Amino acid sequence: MPESLLRDLQCRNAKPRASAYRLRDGGGLFLQIKPNGLKYWQFRYMKPDGREGLIQIGPHPRLTLDAARAARNDHRAAVSRGDDPAVLRKQDKARRKIDAARSLTFKQCAEAFIDARSAEWVNPKHTQQWANTLATYAYPVIGTLRPADIDTDLIRRVLEPIWQTKNETASRLRGRLENIMDWAKVRGLRDGENPARWNGHLDQLLAAPSKVQKPKHHAALPYSEIGPFMIELHAMVGTAARALEFTILTAMRTGEVIGALPGEFDLSAGLWTVPADRMKAKRPHRVPLSSAALASVRALPSLSADGPIFEGRREGRPLSNMAMLQLLERMGRGELTVHGFRSTFRDWAAECTPFPNEVVEMALAHAIRDKTESAYRRGDLFDKRRELMEAWAKHIKAEVRKAAGHPPLQNSRTQKSD
Repeated sequence: MPESLLRDLQCRNAKPRASAYRLRDGGGLFLQIKPNGLKYWQFRYMKPDGREGLIQIGPHPRLTLDAARAARNDHRAAVSRGDDPAVLRKQDKARRKIDAARSLTFKQCAEAFIDARSAEWVNPKHTQQWANTLATYAYPVIGTLRPADIDTDLIRRVLEPIWQTKNETASRLRGRLENIMDWAKVRGLRDGENPARWNGHLDQLLAAPSKVQKPKHHAALPYSEIGPFMIELHAMVGTAARALEFTILTAMRTGEVIGALPGEFDLSAGLWTVPADRMKAKRPHRVPLSSAALASVRALPSLSADGPIFEGRREGRPLSNMAMLQLLERMGRGELTVHGFRSTFRDWAAECTPFPNEVVEMALAHAIRDKTESAYRRGDLFDKRRELMEAWAKHIKAEVRKAAGHPPLQNSRTQKSD
């Protein structure tokens, strides 16, 4: 045994100096005292290749003198076997890390996956939806299990109770389970086929979503009733009412409208450019402003400020994405949705105008699903869309006059110029 030189009292009473120094205990064990007063046990030894090695044992006084000596003795035994204590420590740390990873539960894997991918999800609601559906339906069944222990039967037990009654939710949940199980496989936490895979697997056990799901439509106002509604809306005070008017006139989505900033508008050109990060298709979108939409923007007091043009209750912050929906409820029109006014516009354009479908779809900022058509489409049909949006504004104005008991304006009927 190496001769021991230090005593507990000596270790406790060691004071810091201007520079770090060491107290020697013997057998390669030292207590290092740093200028900031922190104390660390160290072990110096000769590596198998003849070079000197140094390994940190731990802090004092959390690691007592006796514990430090025991660790030194273990390291000396390793050196005598021809091993390097520093290498052994790294190997042990790696093994413990692997063992800890392999013991991760499905819930822990899901939380890690969400944390890693949430930066890609622009809408915070998306992250919340992932967490909520997993907590409600998956965790009670498989949350405490390791991914390696989850099989097809367990996935069925998660999905089957809601597959027929809540198929849209169940289908999204299945996709989320598949992603998490793939993540676990890449991390080496499981092997074999993904038990949540649909094609060639669960599609043999569960009914196709298309056979189970019922079409779900956003509640929309018939375009023939837009006049009375706009009169009622115009009488409402507040930013939410003005935002809904602008939303209807432009046929845009809630998030695209409430996030609008003054710098996105070129009023002289009658143009609003929505940046890619607020668009569903993740591409910038140019919106031609009709004379009515332009007038509504110019009337906003916040247009000259730095914040959003539709400011919420907190200064510099936009309206809540629920503000317009809550306005509809205050108006006694809770059966409607804000998104439904896009359907109102779509129905009017299809049934009352000769504008081509591609112009209407472009006005709604819908992505082109046909890859061949998308490859050849270069322009955004801006001038034609300006005619369409001006026609929409004129239709609304004519319906408002009709509802108010005024005679229709001459040539107010929607027509497309040649």
